[in-house]
Amino acid sequence: MAPRSMKAVVTTGNGGYDKLVYKEVPMPVIGPGEVLIKVLAAGINNTEVNTRLGWYSASVTDSTNSTSDSQPDEQQTEDGGWNKPTPFPFIQGTDCCGEVISAADGVDSSLLGKRVLVRACMRESDFDLLDCVWLGSDIDGAFAQYLKAPAGEVFPVNCDWSDAELGTIPCAYGTSENMLHRAVLKAGETVLITGASGGVGSATVQLAKRRGARVIAIAGEDKQQAVAGIGADQVLGRDTNLLEVLGEQSVDLVVDNVAGNGFPTMLKLLKRGGRFVSSGAIAGPIVELDMRDMYLKDITLIGTTAWEEPVFPNLIRYIEQGEIRPLLAKTFPLSGIAEAQQEFLLKTHVGKFVLIPPQD
Repeated sequence: MAPRSMKAVVTTGNGGYDKLVYKEVPMPVIGPGEVLIKVLAAGINNTEVNTRLGWYSASVTDSTNSTSDSQPDEQQTEDGGWNKPTPFPFIQGTDCCGEVISAADGVDSSLLGKRVLVRACMRESDFDLLDCVWLGSDIDGAFAQYLKAPAGEVFPVNCDWSDAELGTIPCAYGTSENMLHRAVLKAGETVLITGASGGVGSATVQLAKRRGARVIAIAGEDKQQAVAGIGADQVLGRDTNLLEVLGEQSVDLVVDNVAGNGFPTMLKLLKRGGRFVSSGAIAGPIVELDMRDMYLKDITLIGTTAWEEPVFPNLIRYIEQGEIRPLLAKTFPLSGIAEAQQEFLLKTHVGKFVLIPPQD
């Protein structure tokens, strides 16, 4: 029998770390078609920090780190969420590895007792439309001891990974696989990946190599060996003159979640007919675009948020077949979320930080 209350981190509004309140809250109550999941591990992502800061608002033009350092306005930003106003107060946490402990009537009982990953990006109107709901951004997420989710968004996974290792997967690897799927990366193509030591970047290195691409990765000097160790064919520093080293029209695909001042160079590096894909802009969302670089070379710009239907089942298969490996940088107790996010923003790690809720 499930308890009546649980420990959770409740994000109470836009602002600093004081908006992350670790406290006792009521247990989720499942409805038709839903399951109740005991959270075993919950990864930390840029999106949770961005949502707390209201960074998605059009009024914000700086990087995530600069916005965090500037003591953000504590008034709720109406356009600061992914799709709609953020539902403060609520429970964040986009990544969930957990165990299904109960199910609504009519739900497949074979899910009970299974270790599962929850698909973070849930389509509202099937996969024909791009409307989506994000776990931990639009609805209560995994920074808690328990969460509820639609049974169709819950995927059993059979592997020898630890709970924390599985907790690194959903958002970063789902985002990465979705970008490569939408950009149709092919074997033998050359892909340039910015921010290659982060959660999404390091996932993209692995997933691009899995597809048979030649991978050029950009990472800080102290992380280059680790990035090479997960498959990058060539690793360059952040201050590298990319045009001098690689040359114009040398890359088939750019995967760029950094943006900022480096964006104009990315289009010059692309071959005629090349593709540029992004799902983020951690160095700054406002970029300079020379339209001639785009249209004279027939470049395709691809924005990605809503995941395509094959993306998450693909990831489960890659895990079970041993085709990717987790990059777990460090774990923290759920109550240590502020410390975890502070260290996360230092960007001295490779891979993912993961929170572990109390298991009583």
